Amino acid sequence: MKKSVLALCVSLLLAACADRDLMPIVPEAVNIGTPYTVFSTTTREQEADGTFGFRRSEELRMVEMTVTIPPSHSPGELSYRYKNPDPRKNFTIAQELPVDSVSDLRARFLREQRENNWPLREVTIFVHGYNSTHPETAYRAAQMAHDVKLPGSLVMYSWPSRGRAFGYAYDIDSMLFARDGLEETVRRVKQAGAERIILVAHSMGTALAMEMLRQADLRNPGWAARTLNGGVILISPDLDVDVFDSQMMELKRVPQPFAVMVSEKDRILNISGRLRGTSQGERLGNIKSADRLERWPIEVIDLTAFNADAASGHFVAATSPSLLAVLRSASNVSRVFGPVDPSLLQQILPQSQTITNEHGKLMLERQQRREER
Repeated sequence: MKKSVLALCVSLLLAACADRDLMPIVPEAVNIGTPYTVFSTTTREQEADGTFGFRRSEELRMVEMTVTIPPSHSPGELSYRYKNPDPRKNFTIAQELPVDSVSDLRARFLREQRENNWPLREVTIFVHGYNSTHPETAYRAAQMAHDVKLPGSLVMYSWPSRGRAFGYAYDIDSMLFARDGLEETVRRVKQAGAERIILVAHSMGTALAMEMLRQADLRNPGWAARTLNGGVILISPDLDVDVFDSQMMELKRVPQPFAVMVSEKDRILNISGRLRGTSQGERLGNIKSADRLERWPIEVIDLTAFNADAASGHFVAATSPSLLAVLRSASNVSRVFGPVDPSLLQQILPQSQTITNEHGKLMLERQQRREER
């Protein structure tokens, strides 16, 4: 435990040495890397130099960014620089444009739908976690969506995280501050003509997502299930299980499908739980048994077996090449996360509410055999 805390502190201190809010724009990157459109809504204050920092803003701003994926990219990897990025090796921002209104956002969604020949106007909203800056969130969102071959448009909600090693307390307050902005983001996406909306949240962002769903359903019962008709995915949720239960109780109907991705080897969540005084260091994202969650119509997916090749044990879903290959090779990812039948999740994952380590290993072995052929 002491070694884990020390290693975490060292890595966070090293990250704090850089100005992580810097977002150099390199227009020529579109001629080198693969361009990926990331729309963003943010409640970060826009600074004098144009960057979106950690200060909070009551105004919800919208922008469209073009993020380029480097030619050298391998699934699960994320390489970027705060200064002088090399588009051949690094994720790079090639363009950032303001989105002035909901009608403007609608026009851009339509453009993407036509250009990609998507049958539905699908939108995935990604909510980042603790210690994340605006550009880092853009890079991660693009990497994850690109590697999974996510269908439809991508919107990231960039809430005002401090983006610093020891900004956890600030981030908790910012997460609570950002609830209205996330709800407004979902409403604008719906008003912009989205026919199917999926909400994906990571780490502390899952607490934000659940708080938003709770407050929206208290005002308008059934809103969450009606609006998020593509489902909800919570990845490595840094959320107390009792709090999660209390939030779920306020939902008239639970959006479907509703997936919770967990890992018993998530060291970040183990530390988070112990800092809160829980004897086992348990959070929703590292829960050892799904028995406590049986009353909810959700899928609990154990990704522990994929930790071995994941670059981040706290974000296995985005950094494990083996898991990304399984998700990517699914015959129809949009159907897997679609509103028709929650059991479609099991088309790519073994059939049980909790996918045990043993089942996870079987999945990994099957994928490895496919790659060897």
